[in-house]
Amino acid sequence: MFKTFINAFKVKDIRKKLLFTLFMLVVVRLGCCIAAPGINQEFVKQMMDNLFNSDGIGILGAFTGGSFERMSIFALNITPYITSSIIMQLMTIAIPKLEEMQNDGEDGRKKIASITRYVTVALALIESSALAIGLGTQGLITNKNALSIITVIAAMTAGSAFLMWAGERITEKGVGNGISIVLIINIISSFPQDAKGLFDQFIKEKAVASGVLNAVIIIIAILVLVLMVIFLSDGTRKIPLQYAKKIQGNKIMGGNTSSIPIKINTAGVIPVIFASSILQTPIIISNIVGFNGAAKAETGFVGWGYIWGEALKFMNARYWFDRNNFIYTLGVLFYIACVVFFAYFYTSITFNPVEIASNLKKAGGFVPGIRPGKPTSDYLNSVLNYIIFIGAIGLTIVAVYPYIICGLTGASISFGGTSIIIVVGVIIETVKQVESQMLVRNYKGFLND
Repeated sequence: MFKTFINAFKVKDIRKKLLFTLFMLVVVRLGCCIAAPGINQEFVKQMMDNLFNSDGIGILGAFTGGSFERMSIFALNITPYITSSIIMQLMTIAIPKLEEMQNDGEDGRKKIASITRYVTVALALIESSALAIGLGTQGLITNKNALSIITVIAAMTAGSAFLMWAGERITEKGVGNGISIVLIINIISSFPQDAKGLFDQFIKEKAVASGVLNAVIIIIAILVLVLMVIFLSDGTRKIPLQYAKKIQGNKIMGGNTSSIPIKINTAGVIPVIFASSILQTPIIISNIVGFNGAAKAETGFVGWGYIWGEALKFMNARYWFDRNNFIYTLGVLFYIACVVFFAYFYTSITFNPVEIASNLKKAGGFVPGIRPGKPTSDYLNSVLNYIIFIGAIGLTIVAVYPYIICGLTGASISFGGTSIIIVVGVIIETVKQVESQMLVRNYKGFLND
């Protein structure tokens, strides 16, 4: 991988793209450190300490790269765009007009991209308004008045819109998918702090032998997680295809072979994001409004407040696999059920075996041993269900693995399986894109000579 980027820097065009990408990422990270105007930093620190202590920040903290914890001008970061993209992808399946637009070639995709941008700005406006108005009454804004609230809303909305623009410019003039690149730089930004935390907890002030052993165990645990993610990202099942021969005039057309590659992890990281969001949303809301549950009365009476507080612990990953309170680990079962459900749900709306079978029949293609039409769609559906199950189990293992390690050892890290899946997947795709650009350049040079 490093050799690929070193060789890429030797190529002028690709070097310009890499340097442009690096420049934009520096701007993004600088913006994450600039506090929004009129924000009370003391209140922000106190609120974030409560959220971190309850592990309610989760994916939001990783995706925003620390900007949400600082309530910077990039506090919302690219989360509105991610949400908007998911909404548009789901709506494309549900609304025939959008589906026609998507199938209308490049012009249709540009229209959908334009709608996605408007939805992103609208979501950013709603989210920033909720933060400014909701938390403004609790002390988020130093001088709470209409002008201060509007300023905070405008700053955060503009910051999210700028990051969307920066991501699109990286895609156009840089390397890789710009939004994904911005996302992984946010995630990676927390790695040094996590590394320092692990060092202080397990290596610093330990005996030499004990410190070395702990360091080796930490490295092995991280490598195992990365290897699992690589297998999950690259694993595919190829369904062989055969195309019938056709006679056109004096020529025999067709007769070639091909395959349909189906990824083991067909739904990507979406199921984990959805499952984590479902569990973390009640925790975040409860912490923001200042209600984490009531204590049990001395008389032994159990009220609704106490029940809600206990329910939050089952949804809180910080309590999972805790040897002192292992009962709360039952919450991971609901998490796993959500991951598996969303893996099947998301794949079912993005992969259509009936449409694929119909297109194969029109093109004269067939799966060897399977008749065209409905038998082919039934076969593809059965294979897909089998692959989804394997992918969902693998995704669950990757997602739960960090919780097991942290729960049993007491380690505290901000990244989890979701973050590693995104980082590894984006890096692999970016390296492939750089290699393909270098390959195209070599072909051009050969043809020019």
